[in-house]
Amino acid sequence: MTKHYGFVMLVYRCIDCKACQVACWAENEVPLGKSRNWITKDGYKGTFPNLNVDYLPGNCMHCANAPCVSVCPTGASYKREDGLVLVNNKKCIGCKYCMVACPYNARFFHPEEKVADKCTMCSHRLAKGLEPACVATCIGGARVFGDLNDSKSKVSQLLRKHKHKVLLPQQGTKPSIYYILDKPTEGGILA
Repeated sequence: MTKHYGFVMLVYRCIDCKACQVACWAENEVPLGKSRNWITKDGYKGTFPNLNVDYLPGNCMHCANAPCVSVCPTGASYKREDGLVLVNNKKCIGCKYCMVACPYNARFFHPEEKVADKCTMCSHRLAKGLEPACVATCIGGARVFGDLNDSKSKVSQLLRKHKHKVLLPQQGTKPSIYYILDKPTEGGILA
């Protein structure tokens, strides 16, 4: 069976430390002022004085039905067999159609290279058998990476055992990033 890489984000573990962003910037030499991943506030829970805030870590959703791929006039944006959605810089003409098509706002225009840029799930690290830099650096264990097609992988086990969601399901993009919002109280696998 072909691999299908994806993330499970354990929202209750994210503390907004931004270690994932710093690791990505360093690993991928992301230009100043740009980012391949992010953390947003998802809202407050509870009542004063017992308030809590959820942080949503995110990056390119590596969609099965990726609108960025279908609008690219040169084929620079493409989807690999393992689920990664990537950009071939040699084919990219900088038209920004992919940036407009992405409902997650996950792409940016690289100011020096004059091409669309985005999360690659650190494909260069995957080729060496390593995790993406954001996962390896996440001190809270909020980012879990693996093969969604492997029933024994940690991501598959988490999705099987816990209630989860995807962002913007109404867009029909079928993202490869899943969110577990609430801390599970029952036994079983926890990251």
